[in-house]
Parts: sequence; C-alpha cells; structure tokens
Amino acid sequence: MIEILKRNLRVIEPDGNIKEARPVSGGDINEAYYVRTNENEYFVKVNKKEDVNFFQTEAKGLYLIAETNTIKVPQVFGVWKDRSTGIPMLWMEWVQGQPTPDTQVLLGKQLAELHMYERQQFGFETDTYIGFLQQQNGLFTSWLQYFREKRLGGQLSLGRSLGTISGKREKLLVRLLDHLDEWIPEYPKCSLLHGDLWGGNWITGRNGLPYLIDPSVLYGDHEFELAFTELFGGFSLQFYESYQTVLPLSSGYHERKELYQLYYLLVHLNMFGEGYGGSVDRILKRYARN
Repeated sequence: MIEILKRNLRVIEPDGNIKEARPVSGGDINEAYYVRTNENEYFVKVNKKEDVNFFQTEAKGLYLIAETNTIKVPQVFGVWKDRSTGIPMLWMEWVQGQPTPDTQVLLGKQLAELHMYERQQFGFETDTYIGFLQQQNGLFTSWLQYFREKRLGGQLSLGRSLGTISGKREKLLVRLLDHLDEWIPEYPKCSLLHGDLWGGNWITGRNGLPYLIDPSVLYGDHEFELAFTELFGGFSLQFYESYQTVLPLSSGYHERKELYQLYYLLVHLNMFGEGYGGSVDRILKRYARN
C-alpha cells in the first residue's frame, strides 16, 4: 500500500517525497494512513470495496460545511482512483491537537451556527452514505414526509430485506409511521446538518479548535442532529448549553428525541445486527399506537 501512496502523492505534490507513511485508525469501514512529506501532513482514506462515489460523497459534504465558514473541517485535497489498481482514495489534511476547556463550548456554538444555514427543501439532491449503507435521498417540501419515507421508511425496507425487521417489530414500525405526524413537525427550520454526528465524528485540531469529520449531510430539523449527539455520548453539558445560546431547542424536543434517535438505531440494527434490537423495540413500544 505504501507504494500506491507514493505513486498517488504526485497528484498533489508532483515533486514530493514521502518521509513517513503508516497505517492509522480509520474506523470500521476504511483503511487509513498518515502520510508526511517535506511540505505537508496528510490523512488518506482507502476503500477497496467501494466505488469512488463513496469518497466523492464525503468530500462534497465537507465542502458544503466548509463553505459556511462556521465550523472547521479537514481540507480536502482530492478524491480519485489509483490508475493501476482502481482503488479509490480520499486525501485530506492531517488534523491533530489537544482539547482545551473551551473546545466543546466552541463545538456547540459553531454547530448551532452551521444549523443556521438554511434552504427551502428538506433532504438532499443525491444519495449519501451512513456508515457503509447507502442512504436514499430526495428533495421534499415537508420534513415529516422526508423523515417518514426516506429515513425511517428506508430503514424499514432495508430491514425487511435483511430479516432484521419482521413480525411484531415490523408491525409496530408500520403503525408508528402512520402516526408520525403526532410528534414530528412538518415545517421546522431547514438546516444544513452533518447527518452522522456521534462522538467519534468530531476531533480536536490546533489550539483546541473542533473539527467535524465523516459527514452524511442533509437539510433537515436541527433537533434531529442534536438527538443523535445524545444517543452514544461524547458531548459535554457545556456543548449543549453553548449550542442553545445560539439556537434554542423547542419545547417538544424531549418528546420527539427518541423518534429521531430511532433512525440511527435502525441503521445500527441493519448494519450490526440484533445487539441494537432491544433499543429499537423499546422506542417502538413507547410511540406506536394500538
């Protein structure tokens, strides 16, 4: 793999030479490498199982967030396929730093500022990825319709095909979809969202500044994003307090929060199996009508 990295460095640095290259943690889906030259440090993602569109979609999300000038993301140097092997790769800026007492305060404030960027239609114009699952999208005038059809409905269809959603679980989820309008607003603020913001998808850079990584962008209810941050932890009380100084949560947030978390639990159920089934069933029993 090191030889492949050396060959592809020339796309960015035609005269560059690798001084150091080593594997680093890149999550469960991709191989990842740290690459250092005389001029720069790079973080390179490689995936031998996916098409180049997998990384192009991630790069597009990073570009969109960067264009808002609200919160930092790693600079993208390019996405392409190795000419000899056809292996797709994403070359980005290497980001590394130590958190300060203000890091999560900044994260909350800057995430809220990102969510102030709005558009007229909910969803996204192209399909994206959530983990290694393809997330079907479209543009909708109604958030309720998008969330029902593309988010929860999409995972229901996938779960049926995988066998993870059947029997009583399937009946409860179908019933819930019929009554979703009791909790989910139709026309909330249409915010630009990171879309997959758990504790592992933000990092600290120089001077303690927070960076968002691995987006799965969409336009939707900003409370959808906040609900996911509460699911697996990794965010401090200061983060939430700082966020709400810019963009307060609605009075109905805590009532609908678990419905927003349900989407991500269904994703994990469909990706990793029954370990997430109990959490899915608990939420379905709470909200589904008899």
